[in-house]
Amino acid sequence: MVRVQLRARGIVDERVLAAMGTVPRERFVPAASRDLAYADQALPIGDGQTISQPWMVAFMTQLLDPLAGGRVLEIGTGSGYQAAVLAAMGCDVLGIERLADLAETARDRLDSLGYRNQVEIRVADGGLGWPDEAPWSRIIVAAAAPAVPDALAAQLGDGGRLVIPVGGRWEQDLMLVERRGAALATTNHGPCVFVPLRGANGWPEARIGH
Repeated sequence: MVRVQLRARGIVDERVLAAMGTVPRERFVPAASRDLAYADQALPIGDGQTISQPWMVAFMTQLLDPLAGGRVLEIGTGSGYQAAVLAAMGCDVLGIERLADLAETARDRLDSLGYRNQVEIRVADGGLGWPDEAPWSRIIVAAAAPAVPDALAAQLGDGGRLVIPVGGRWEQDLMLVERRGAALATTNHGPCVFVPLRGANGWPEARIGH
């Protein structure tokens, strides 16, 4: 996976490559999908959610450029795989997951892998971020929003980075938002497809057919 899917396709951050080679991805997928854990594809994890393809996890992490010892706010924890990769890079992660069952499973999984002291998962509406502990130096969102949520941009500290898929329901662009004082600089890093962000600043239920 690291050699063929990541390094050969433009992932150059050695910290990301090392973390992706360390975290056992098979622990984050349902038992029926274990043989596909390292395949170049997203996989369902239940409740209509997915674990992103390895390359997308690596690319988003590389764009985020997390700092060892730094704090990361993760929106849409899902299986917990992205949080584990960040923890393996030395980050402290606050994960926000809307679905209680997924949050509980991810919490138990991460604890069993030794990340209890680095990752905390809370059940809440991720579109609101977590203002009580802002500013955040890094924010990563694993669900697609119609636009960059003002609430998340407002919680980004000076010099901070926010990585988020933004666009239509069925196809988005991966955006990097960087705060430079009072200004925000946004760059587009190509097309992607994510499950929808729900709740505040996300997709209204009626518009996504659920």
